[in-house]
Amino acid sequence: MRFITVIAIKEIRTYFASPMAYVVSAAFLAITGFFFVASVSDAFAEASIRGYLAGAIFFMIFMSPALTMRLIAEEQKLGTLELLLTSPLREFEIVMGKFIASFVMTMIMVVLSLYFVLVLFVYGDPDIGPLLSGLGGLMLYAAATLSVGLFASALSSNQIVGLVVGSGILTALTIIDFVSARLSGVGSQILDAFQLGASFSVFDLDSFGVAEGGHFADFARGIVSMTDIAYYLSLTAVFLLLTVLVLEARRWR
Repeated sequence: MRFITVIAIKEIRTYFASPMAYVVSAAFLAITGFFFVASVSDAFAEASIRGYLAGAIFFMIFMSPALTMRLIAEEQKLGTLELLLTSPLREFEIVMGKFIASFVMTMIMVVLSLYFVLVLFVYGDPDIGPLLSGLGGLMLYAAATLSVGLFASALSSNQIVGLVVGSGILTALTIIDFVSARLSGVGSQILDAFQLGASFSVFDLDSFGVAEGGHFADFARGIVSMTDIAYYLSLTAVFLLLTVLVLEARRWR
């Protein structure tokens, strides 16, 4: 546990020492703010953060790989990964330390954007249930997307490759409902079960927010489902395990 903490702290310091964290944070606040304002600007709009959540899960498809693309790829490029792998550190500790660092950075961005919630309480009377479940679901969603991004970073020493592969996997898991909608029976149900987030319309202001389908939809409505929690935790665990396996294979090359 001590090694995991040391790696996490080191990576968090590196984030703040580079402009990447500030650029991504500014973009996250701008995009979630745009979605939030668009969702509550109507005179009869409900006091909720559904628009904010829609913007957050949309942007994390690209933000999470951007935050994680450096974590392992740069170690490979600089040759320091071999030093880590020949040290007493285990692959699991390396992966978890870097994952925790990226998760902490994401949660900092989420905390900075919580002024949207304060705005709702100042000008409206929001239901606390959907607020809490939505933010809890966003934490699970962030963990899952970051694990995918970290796995992509381990595949190549090129950070851009990690960004493209990570965003590609997340995009495929997000738009999988477009394929399942054209199927029927068991095939459609299986594909729906793997859909990462909820379907939502980015540009249709009449339906801004999270739609009815996908694992994230219930969180946005104030419903906490063990199936959805298990999905995000399982996805996170699977991709972290895959990252560990990639590093183990690299150790024995």
